[in-house]
Amino acid sequence: MRNGPCHSFRLLNLSGSSSVAGYSGLLAAGGGGAAFVVQGDINVNAQQASPTDLVKVIKRDKRNKEQISSLKNEFECGKSLKHKNIIKIYDFNTTGETTYLVMELFEHENLKLQLREGPHQVAHLALKIIEQGAEALFYFNSEGWIHRDVKPDNFLVNPADGTLKLIDFAISTRQKSGIASMFSFGKKAVQGTRSYMSPEQIRNQNLDPRADVYSFGCSVFELLSGKPPFTGTNADELLNKHLTGPIPSIQVYNDNVTPEFANVLKKMMAKRRDERPSMYDFLNEFRRMKVFKILPKPPKPDHPKDHRKGFEI
Repeated sequence: MRNGPCHSFRLLNLSGSSSVAGYSGLLAAGGGGAAFVVQGDINVNAQQASPTDLVKVIKRDKRNKEQISSLKNEFECGKSLKHKNIIKIYDFNTTGETTYLVMELFEHENLKLQLREGPHQVAHLALKIIEQGAEALFYFNSEGWIHRDVKPDNFLVNPADGTLKLIDFAISTRQKSGIASMFSFGKKAVQGTRSYMSPEQIRNQNLDPRADVYSFGCSVFELLSGKPPFTGTNADELLNKHLTGPIPSIQVYNDNVTPEFANVLKKMMAKRRDERPSMYDFLNEFRRMKVFKILPKPPKPDHPKDHRKGFEI
């Protein structure tokens, strides 16, 4: 199970260029974990691609069947998805010792990073973020996919206008249907991020879109409070809280949230999935409901200081 930050695909000011399996003129853009990301003017099969595309490359010292399979799964999931709030996936290939994925560049930090200084930094964008995130996941699920790793890290957000993109389909899976949905074949390792996993995901049961509803509820809770709904001193304590712990009220951490929305958020994080709303029902209710008692305003810009005297300018 993963519990660390994923790529934010935030462009870094790194100099130098490289060539990746036919993709030329690349400028390093960022990296971490088992892959790094590069950006540049790209040629794909002799056709010019957008210079604002990203190429995600598995690091050679981390390259193994599991990492290649994850990157290929991201391609298989994302290649046919067409939604304004989902990152576009263009190409996947392996040449020699280089395995890479080409995707859309969206040059903004993920939501987790933007919450570092507290929820007040993005509170004025919260309504847009929630609606776009729910729309992206509703479409994603409608296409037959379960994301399985919905969390603030996997939503890129433009801080200027709140535009959002859902990312990271490495562990996404096709929803099973019919008799297959009633059985779990084989013992696969539990995958996901502990702070946002539904009880059924922790128990390694077959999943449906309600698992993403739970994880999205945890993410919205963090968006409005600055912290996930459950924390623990160790992995077992954290997972047990998802399984049996009382669901906290968002109003304890943010008294500007209305009781009506606090109640809906609790339902999204219900232990039993049949007690959660569908993403469609959530969206309908969200659009009719008042979320905040007082609509948050953008934070005031920090005043520059004369550090020699300690006074604000």
